[in-house]
Amino acid sequence: MRSFNPTSPSRRHMTIADYSSLSDVKPLKSLTKRLKNNAGRNNQGRITMRHQGGGNKRTYREIDFKQNKFGIPAKVEAIEYDPYRTAFIARVIYADGDRRYILAPHGLAVGAKIISGPEAPLEVGNRTVLKRVPIGMFVHNIEFFPGHGGQLGRSAGLAIQVLAHEDGFTHLKMPSGEVRKLKWDCYATIGSVSNPESNLVTIGKAGRTRWLGIRPTVRGSAMNPRDHPYGGGEGRQPRGTKRPKTKWGKITGGHKTRRKNKWSNQMIVKRRPKIR
Repeated sequence: MRSFNPTSPSRRHMTIADYSSLSDVKPLKSLTKRLKNNAGRNNQGRITMRHQGGGNKRTYREIDFKQNKFGIPAKVEAIEYDPYRTAFIARVIYADGDRRYILAPHGLAVGAKIISGPEAPLEVGNRTVLKRVPIGMFVHNIEFFPGHGGQLGRSAGLAIQVLAHEDGFTHLKMPSGEVRKLKWDCYATIGSVSNPESNLVTIGKAGRTRWLGIRPTVRGSAMNPRDHPYGGGEGRQPRGTKRPKTKWGKITGGHKTRRKNKWSNQMIVKRRPKIR
């Protein structure tokens, strides 16, 4: 984590991730593209996600979440920054000359060798099936279904612990404390995701939030009655409703939105603990 001299009020507490470990290279053109910025609007031009828009221009890196070149070793060419995710990414070159971007595990260095496959060694950066991973080991970039590519555990610093193997399923403990089971034929990468200090970053000033494409949020109590259930009144007023509500009157603040009969409920062994 890097901090700054207090040359201004915003600089006093501002921090950024330590990028000194990244390689001084430009992104590979063949693996990049530009994504259209819709600013939270749908195909009719209506805002469906508030507080989005603006921000710095970004180039999208195409990440190989499947890593399905089994049995072909790859060498890490560079560790790079990715503006679309909190984790760092690694550029690897396979023995057949193919280059791809993957999520960089914590501790993976330039020049390291990695390999994917059902018989891959249990070392950081290697990818193999869950049933081969010893109990207690940490993994990331896990598939929900065999062959679908990694969907679980992709954010910076995340690590999911293997708890048990039973009847064709592997029990995994999530960072939230939830225990979930997945088919043990699903692939996962050994180790935790890079950039573990990402959650310690202090934004420092409003302008930096705008660089990220996040627009200001207006408090409901500052609105008119027609614009929000909390609006209106002379001066500051209490909420005036029994339960917290969204702008559209939907109950929030502890109200469960998950469907009771969702098919994946049977895959959850233990719910995450309640925050008190």
